Amino acid sequence: MKAKVTSWILLLTLIFPIMAKSQVKVRQTAGRDALGDFAPEFAHLNDDILFGEVWSRNELLSLCDRSIVTVVALMSQGLTDSSFKYHLESAKKNGVTKTEIVEILTHAAFYSGWPKAWAAFRMAKEVWTDDADTATVGSLEAYAQSILFPVGKPNDAYAKYFIGQSYLAPIITVGIPIANVTFEPGCRNNWHVHHATKGGGQTLVCVGGRGYYQEWGKAPVELRPGDTVHIPAGVKHWHGAAPDSWFSHLAIEVPGENNSNEWLELVNDEEYLKLK
Repeated sequence: MKAKVTSWILLLTLIFPIMAKSQVKVRQTAGRDALGDFAPEFAHLNDDILFGEVWSRNELLSLCDRSIVTVVALMSQGLTDSSFKYHLESAKKNGVTKTEIVEILTHAAFYSGWPKAWAAFRMAKEVWTDDADTATVGSLEAYAQSILFPVGKPNDAYAKYFIGQSYLAPIITVGIPIANVTFEPGCRNNWHVHHATKGGGQTLVCVGGRGYYQEWGKAPVELRPGDTVHIPAGVKHWHGAAPDSWFSHLAIEVPGENNSNEWLELVNDEEYLKLK
C-alpha cells in the first residue's frame, strides 16, 4: 500500500520556505571550456543563465523534474548525442531510477516517435546499467550515487536504537531541522514515540530505495521515493529499509513545546521478515 498520509502540498508548505534560502546552485563551465574564446557571450548564456539561473530555480521545479523535462524534450527532437547522454547522467544523479526512466521513455515514445525512443533507450541502457540497480542490495557507494541528498556518516549516536547500520546527513540545522537518514538493507529503528506538550511530531519524505513505516496496531505501509508520512506526537511507530533494499528519507522535526523522543522495544525478526 502506497503511503500518501500527507500531500505534497503540505510538504511544500513545510519545507520549501526554509530550503529557499539554501537552494542548490547549479554550476556549469562547459560553455566557457568549449567556446569561451570563440563565443564568449554564448558561453556566458549557457553557463550563467541556462544552468546558473534557470536550472538553479529548484524552488519551482526540482532538479529531478527539470531533468525529466529536458530528457523528453531532447528525445522528441531526436537529439541523442553527447549532450543527451549528459542529461541522462544528470537525471540519474538527480534521482531518476532505472524503472522510472524506462517508463518515461516508453510514455514519450507514443508522442515523439518509436525510432527516437529506440535511440534514447540505447543510450539510457548505458547510463542505467543492469548491474547498477542501486536501490536493491549493493554497495553504499553505488546507492549514494542514485539519490539527490548525501548519505552522510554512520549514525553512531543512535546506533543502540537501530538494528543494522544507519547513516545521518544534516541538511538544514537552523529553523526547522531537516536530516537525510539512510538505512542499509534490513536496517530499521526501534519502536518509538515523539512526545510534545503542544505540536511536535515528525514528517518523513522518502527520497530513495524502498522502506516501511508502521504505527502500533496497524499494518506496515510500504514507502518509495515521493511518499510522505506525517507522524503526530504521541504515536508509537517504527520505520526503516525493506529487507532487500537501501532506503533514505528526510526527517523533518515538527515544531512543538517540550519535544522529546522515547525509544522502546526493537522490531523483532519475526515481525520484520513478514514484510516483502
